Amino acid sequence: MISLSDLRRFKADGRKFSCLTCYDASMAKAMEIAEVDTILIGDSLGMTIQGHDSTLPVTVADMAYHTAAVRRANQHAFILTDLPFMSYATLNDALQSARTVMQAGAQMVKLEGGAWLAETVQVMTRNGIPVCVHLGLTPQSVNVFGGYKLQARNRAAADQLLADCKAVVEAGAALLLLECVPAQLGKEVAELFPEIPVIGIGAGVDTDGQVLVVQDMLGLNFGHTAKFVRNFMKEQSGANAILDAFKAYHAAVLDSSFPAPEHTFQVEL
Repeated sequence: MISLSDLRRFKADGRKFSCLTCYDASMAKAMEIAEVDTILIGDSLGMTIQGHDSTLPVTVADMAYHTAAVRRANQHAFILTDLPFMSYATLNDALQSARTVMQAGAQMVKLEGGAWLAETVQVMTRNGIPVCVHLGLTPQSVNVFGGYKLQARNRAAADQLLADCKAVVEAGAALLLLECVPAQLGKEVAELFPEIPVIGIGAGVDTDGQVLVVQDMLGLNFGHTAKFVRNFMKEQSGANAILDAFKAYHAAVLDSSFPAPEHTFQVEL
């Protein structure tokens, strides 16, 4: 089973690592066979599984249920689980929510936010809960952003994101996830923290790992397709097409052929 220490070693060795969202045992088993390195049980399940128009209705109980299903079927990947909207608004909430999903099988929890999370990260880390902080486009704040848009479009905003990263890393964050930011910024963050693995989604090829929502990379998103998405399913055929798509994704992340320039936001900062 891949551990946090393995992810740190991958970064030190310059070896990229793959991540996909997953919510059920069948997909989890296929990802195990494909040797996908990490799995995110994302609150994206609110949209992809439950049919909501955002992640906001998802509960901690939902996250624990899907985490347990994935963990039963996959003994290879490092598993991180989102804490959903308002489930970590207070320190007590954060600890109780984290306990629930960790006992269900998560090896790390993911929170959305910036420097204001520092105390929460510190307390959770002190209590043995590894934390990933999600910055950039944070879907739980979609109503604040006014939609799903590229973040950190200028130098001032990029510097603020870097300051947020520093604050949470100093508080003990063990992993960072950047969503929908310029490629230059993804590279800056990955280089700034030599011991902290950085996962990107729409953050360029220079982050240490890549993640996609599984339905997106299988071409099962029938609405708007984000710029950073590549459909790995359309390149496959036959009875094992899904498994082969997972293998192709894993290989493309490891050899840095994904994300390609067409999946990347190039903005001069």
